[in-house]
Amino acid sequence: MEPVNSTIKSTMKHAAPKFDLNNAIQCALATIDSNLITFGNTFPNDTTVKNIYYPRPAHGNFAEGSNYEWTTSFWTGMLWLAYELSGSDKYRQVAERHILSFAERIKQKLDVDTHDLGFLYSLACVAPWRLTKNEQAREAALLAANQLMTRYHKKAEIIQAWGDLNDPTQRGRTIVDSLLNMPLLYWTSEVTGDPQFATAAHRHAMQVCTHMIRPDNTTYHTFYWDTESGEPLYGRTAQGFSDDSCWARGQAWSIYGFLLNYRYTRDSTFLETAQKTADYFLANLPEDHVAYWDLVFKEGSSEERDSSAAAIAVCGLLEMVQWLPDGPQRQRYQAAADNILASLAQNYAACDPSKSNALLLHSVYDKNTNRGVDEGTLWGDYFYLEALMRAHNQNWQLYW
Repeated sequence: MEPVNSTIKSTMKHAAPKFDLNNAIQCALATIDSNLITFGNTFPNDTTVKNIYYPRPAHGNFAEGSNYEWTTSFWTGMLWLAYELSGSDKYRQVAERHILSFAERIKQKLDVDTHDLGFLYSLACVAPWRLTKNEQAREAALLAANQLMTRYHKKAEIIQAWGDLNDPTQRGRTIVDSLLNMPLLYWTSEVTGDPQFATAAHRHAMQVCTHMIRPDNTTYHTFYWDTESGEPLYGRTAQGFSDDSCWARGQAWSIYGFLLNYRYTRDSTFLETAQKTADYFLANLPEDHVAYWDLVFKEGSSEERDSSAAAIAVCGLLEMVQWLPDGPQRQRYQAAADNILASLAQNYAACDPSKSNALLLHSVYDKNTNRGVDEGTLWGDYFYLEALMRAHNQNWQLYW
């Protein structure tokens, strides 16, 4: 473990100008400390309201602050990162109590009909298994992987994103975010020796690569397959500007997601595709290196930025440089990651818990439904903190 203190020397070799990495980490930890008091064993909502997170609202049989929907593990993941960055057991103790909630959720099958089990259980349970060999976390993660496999359509070779598997409006639909859910399946094959999980993940990722990346290296947000014949049908968007535009967060998911799939499979197609989608993302950034919520918008637009897309992209770019040989290409991706992260730290990080309990401001959840527009988001906060961790320690062991 490599705790942060006032004299730590970062392992990042190419720090961007005026970027104080240690200060950015300390600011983030101060906000997490404040949120420990506010939330503790409970869960904040997906996004802030006027830059403040409130408890997840009561919903159906779920009480206020309960563990439901797809974003709760980002709070837990931040606690594990804070534990690694600081060495303080106060973060570990709360994060371990979260394991009980996630174990109960999967055992009782509470809101688990979603591909987002990968997001949920990689951060909440695989992470503590990797860090502390917590057996309850391992058991819960394996149950989640088995539940995730129920969404695999063998003919189409894809994992359905949302909804009842027999719902005709959702059947055969996947989304680009799904790439981040595959590591749970690869991990399951590693720890059980059963290859079916990794095989399904690899095939799913290849289907995303083949059909959801357009010829210009932009991504569809969603895509449909005929699950009876296995034939690909058509692409759409749910949160982008239009069906043929490039939703910024989707493009960022593709960068990081293909690289995580490459990490497990060493399938060069994924590395090459990640580079192509990264090149498009980087070529369409405004001057401050932080994307608008859709890459169709250019410098000077009045549209909102999505700092969460920027944070995800940084994690992907820093993953990329680990797999490329030293040379101009690798240096270019490293410099891009440094510039984006520096901009986030300088211009988008909140850094004052009295004004905002988010780590990162100016994200967009879904502009089309006016949900979480120009607010903090749990995933934006998590990936920003992961990016800081990666910059601080290039040998960091991933949770994914």
